[in-house]
Amino acid sequence: MSHIAGDQFRSARDNCDHHLNQLVVIMRTLIIDDEPSNIENLSMILRTYCPRVQLAGSASSVERAIQQIAAHQPELILLDIQLGKQTGFDLLRLLPVKDFEIIFITAYDSYGIDAIKFAAVDYLLKPIDIAELVLAINKVEEKTATKQTAQQLNFLLSQLKNVGAGPPKIALPQFHEIRYVSVNQIIRCEADNSYTRFYLDDDEKILVSRSLKEYAEILVPVGFVRTHQSHLVNKTFIKSWIKEDGGMLLLNNGIKIPVSKPNKVTVQAVLNQSW
Repeated sequence: MSHIAGDQFRSARDNCDHHLNQLVVIMRTLIIDDEPSNIENLSMILRTYCPRVQLAGSASSVERAIQQIAAHQPELILLDIQLGKQTGFDLLRLLPVKDFEIIFITAYDSYGIDAIKFAAVDYLLKPIDIAELVLAINKVEEKTATKQTAQQLNFLLSQLKNVGAGPPKIALPQFHEIRYVSVNQIIRCEADNSYTRFYLDDDEKILVSRSLKEYAEILVPVGFVRTHQSHLVNKTFIKSWIKEDGGMLLLNNGIKIPVSKPNKVTVQAVLNQSW
């Protein structure tokens, strides 16, 4: 667990208090992790920096987790992906009703991390950073009213089941709905301050309140190229490289996308591999 200076700790706690004090009911929370030290660390952080989060219990196995969920009816679960010989996904598959918010706890190279990203489900990487945990708790509060988590978790399990079966879909969460879009439908993405605007092949545009950087991490491995600080392009829709303004991409729909100098070599390498 990383350490934050005193002022940052107080800021994190105040931030969490500001959000959670608005809750009428304390948020019952379960920690599910097969390592006692992780449970202890998470418990300490929540007690210290999010006092309105009520720790209802913990579990270190899938079997025990099912019992704890039935007994406490949690509103939030902090769930480690690896649970001994089983996984947090095994637990979710055994639950007919998923009426709780969830934050996955995972290692960077853990099984399922890509599916979690495509499903737009909240997650934290080990070792846990206190400030990031507090922000994730804040996001949970903001999501509670939308009741979209069960839909996202079912989508996540479907993605895991169908790995390699075809082009993946990506969840694009909006305030009133979550759109599930095949990556093959996405022509390009463009940064709009801290938001990302998706341009689809049917001329639809979708604005999502996540950064382009986050989507670049997800989409570059499945055929997209970052051409510019503000642009991410599906290489399937690239028509040609044009030599103007230092280099630009011409897309099939006639749109020109700038290529920044730092990205020029990478973009040309991707094009050479594709063509």
